[in-house]
Amino acid sequence: MLTAWLRSLYFLGGIYMLDVKKSLDRLTWNTQHHFAHIEAQHDFMRAWAIQFELAYTDFRVVEMALQLDGKHHDLLAAFAAAYEKVYDYEYAFVAGGLEGFNEKYGNQIEDYRTAANDFLKLIDQIRDIKD
Repeated sequence: MLTAWLRSLYFLGGIYMLDVKKSLDRLTWNTQHHFAHIEAQHDFMRAWAIQFELAYTDFRVVEMALQLDGKHHDLLAAFAAAYEKVYDYEYAFVAGGLEGFNEKYGNQIEDYRTAANDFLKLIDQIRDIKD
């Protein structure tokens, strides 16, 4: 098991860092599509909740990679804070469906859009570390 985990590491600037490309791809897709789903006022569906739960795992993988890297504390802090903002909007939808989201955040869709866009920009900054 540990050997497989070590094979998933890559060398970056003198340290080994987790390969987070797929996690970043999924976080990007989820953030974009979940916002569009809610903005379009589509009903809750089970797949959405599963994607929401798996996104937390992807977030933690990226967070752990940044912690292991140790060189990007400000980016790590901003990434975590931005994820929490998006998480709050998405959790309202997962927990209460469209009605629950609208009750809590229905008049804040532009704030949600801003939170999602801010998070996506940070994802792009993390992608740039690898290049």
